[in-house]
Amino acid sequence: MMIVVTGLAAPVWAQNAPEPRTLPNGKTWTYDADAGRDIMRTCAACHGEFGEGGGGGVYPRLSGLHPEYIAEQLRAFKSRTRENIPMIPYANERELPEKDVLDVAYYLASITPPRHPPADDVAMDAFERLKLAKQAVQIPRQPGDVEAGKALFNADCMECHGRDGQGRVKKPPLAQQHMPYLHTQVGLFLSGAREHDDVDELMRPKSARNWEDLWAYVSTLDD
Repeated sequence: MMIVVTGLAAPVWAQNAPEPRTLPNGKTWTYDADAGRDIMRTCAACHGEFGEGGGGGVYPRLSGLHPEYIAEQLRAFKSRTRENIPMIPYANERELPEKDVLDVAYYLASITPPRHPPADDVAMDAFERLKLAKQAVQIPRQPGDVEAGKALFNADCMECHGRDGQGRVKKPPLAQQHMPYLHTQVGLFLSGAREHDDVDELMRPKSARNWEDLWAYVSTLDD
């Protein structure tokens, strides 16, 4: 079975339906795309209809992230090991049991956000054009030295987040992620409010200029 969102090619990790698995309650879970889409309607108020992010970049892009990473973060919100006040009404066992965690994680993973809206000269149905335009995630260029930022990225970020910032299984993408969200997360890591294994080694030594250059490079990864 192929997981497909109309008009888009799914990421490699979401091209095939996941294997059934046993839930904590002993029941067997099999992926239900329709259920994932329904759950996403609750998330859409903050994260956008297609998981493209919202609030001017305050709420992150979720579309196309690895399903195991999405599921891991939802479980962290539920257990409060990752604190997030807006998620409290939704991330609990009553509103988001493990079955729903998996369904919405794999649904979001099946969406590949375009880097740009469809060009005007591309023949396309008007509704499809509008849908793809809504899904597109474009990151505004940030000020700074892109080449210096690339050197920092390659030295400190690439191993976990991928050569082009596309992420790995349990490491989220930096490419096509909203800058206000990334800035906030770094602040949380530095303050200790959110855990990061390499905060002392890789984050604290960076100067304000280093961060500016790094963001400048990251903002080009959706070009």
